[in-house]
Amino acid sequence: GGGGAGRQPPVSSCGGYGHSAPRVVRMNCVFAQHKAFHISLQVQLYNFMAKDNVPFHSVVFPCSLLGTEDDYTLVSHLIATEYLNYEDGKFSKSRGVGVFGDMAKDTGIPADIWRFYLLFVRPESQDSAFSWNDLMLKNNSELLNNLGNFVNRAGSFVCKFFGGCVPDMELNQDDKRLLAHITLELRQYNQLLEKVRIRDALRCILSISRHGNQYLQVNEPWKRIKGSDADRKRAGTVIGVAVNIAALLSVMVQPYMPNVSTVIQRQLCIPADCNVVTNDFVCTLPAGHQIGTVTPLFQKLESEQVENLRKRFGGGQKKNVAVAEKEVKVLQEEVAKQGNYVRQLKAQNAEKKLIDAAASKLTELQKQLCSVEGKNPAPQAPKGKVKK
Repeated sequence: GGGGAGRQPPVSSCGGYGHSAPRVVRMNCVFAQHKAFHISLQVQLYNFMAKDNVPFHSVVFPCSLLGTEDDYTLVSHLIATEYLNYEDGKFSKSRGVGVFGDMAKDTGIPADIWRFYLLFVRPESQDSAFSWNDLMLKNNSELLNNLGNFVNRAGSFVCKFFGGCVPDMELNQDDKRLLAHITLELRQYNQLLEKVRIRDALRCILSISRHGNQYLQVNEPWKRIKGSDADRKRAGTVIGVAVNIAALLSVMVQPYMPNVSTVIQRQLCIPADCNVVTNDFVCTLPAGHQIGTVTPLFQKLESEQVENLRKRFGGGQKKNVAVAEKEVKVLQEEVAKQGNYVRQLKAQNAEKKLIDAAASKLTELQKQLCSVEGKNPAPQAPKGKVKK
């Protein structure tokens, strides 16, 4: 990676030729762009690698570049990590131990959750370990109950109590104190990213969302909205500040969970020009700003699902693949057969007791199939009428 992205190379002869330019001219343009990056005092070159590659990239390769006697850009920031272990041992493709990139996509766990957890346990200063139980814990506590809960509450309160419009805000000393705390976390986040301490910067995001949750709990806007004019005005301020904190979090989380960031910004209808990290927290969503539909960002990981994944990637999975595939195929056939039976009963207007029993069996088979596949069963739709 380098620091020259977005800057045009200082070569005027590259413009205006188009696709019909002679090949030699096009090659000259490519060389000029290559030179602008690789031989430039304006480029800061960052290298990311595991610690065993440090000798080559810090000594051998830079010496080779110096030996050419050209002004090649040398690495200015060499970022090396320690080792990431797997549970109580080490990753091993040959022994089938551990989950690798080509396998992770088949676990049913979204890519952003993998990105979050692997950066949360990134071995920046010492070896660390991947743990299925810890992945479940961090997803359910830090993402679902902390970050996701705060963003969802802030947006939902705007929709429920103010028709989707950000309310007027009159900040008191408590609010200003909160904004000061968040500004400190934001500055710390920026400083840590400048030092490429990616794991520590992630904790600043989670700290801000914890501040936001505590702010809502202390001020209880859902109670104040039912009180006097002063209470309703206070509820509006609290909710307005909270949704602006959620907007800030959508920007800060982007390098870690880009899909989650996009979803939050779409739900809150955040303008594109607000998608930038500053050094001070300011409310970017003014009073009257209309937000969209707010939905939960994360899904709970269940113990049974995680235990199945641990067994699946605990070693010897190559040997057990054929057995697992056969079991999946059998269950798929049983689910299809039972589904057809349920539809047949409904078409024949059979007794409700028979239909319910058949549907219950279908649900159980579907759960077994999800369990074997290592997937989380889809949440059931709520029964009965939805309360307005």
